[in-house]
Amino acid sequence: MRIEILGVGFDNITAEQAVSEGVHLMNTPGAHYAVTPNPEIVEVCRADPEAMEAVRNADLVLADGIGIIYGAKILGTPLKGRVTGIGFAQGLMAQMAQNGKSLFLLGAKPGVAEKAGERLRRQYPGLRIAGVHDGYFQEDGPVLEEIRASGADVVFVCLGAPKQEKWMRANGEASGARLLVGLGGCLDVFSGEVQRAPEVFQRLGLEWLHRLAKHPSRIGRMMKLPLFLLHTAGEKRRRK
Repeated sequence: MRIEILGVGFDNITAEQAVSEGVHLMNTPGAHYAVTPNPEIVEVCRADPEAMEAVRNADLVLADGIGIIYGAKILGTPLKGRVTGIGFAQGLMAQMAQNGKSLFLLGAKPGVAEKAGERLRRQYPGLRIAGVHDGYFQEDGPVLEEIRASGADVVFVCLGAPKQEKWMRANGEASGARLLVGLGGCLDVFSGEVQRAPEVFQRLGLEWLHRLAKHPSRIGRMMKLPLFLLHTAGEKRRRK
């Protein structure tokens, strides 16, 4: 069941259920993809029909961002909980490691994916890193051939929104992978280039505040959150 917020339908599942569904998709023939929209991405989708179509057609739409949880409550259709992209990825990799599955890392600056792959191998013994490629490419063809040749079961697509969502929808089948997951800047975290917010910030859903304190230049992007809540309140009035 999906809960619709400003045109985006979110799967109403817990973090544990999300990982289970990811494992199911990974073991199901065909190409599937998962997206992890936060309020900023929802606002992008409202202005970009192609992005909206890519998100709405995903096999798994996870509520990444405390603002999504607030928005669902405002509309009177609460979600079971927040499912962060990085948490979903960690749970999925733990399951992949147990079953000898392989992962391709796509995105970030040159050298970051390689570093992330090395760290993930140590962190998840049994996880096979099938290959890596940075996000600075002009043509999809050679990258898709590299992914397909690697035989990867799963691809973490970290190209930033909405590019990654559009890319997964357009190229899922051609990649040869069973599951593609759009994860934004997660490779920077997995590589150690960027530190995740302290656990107390994570528990309170305040990772955005930690990022803002570290990078004040993000204030423009952060303004999407109050705009999202304003639009959600307007949607509630229209539904009455």
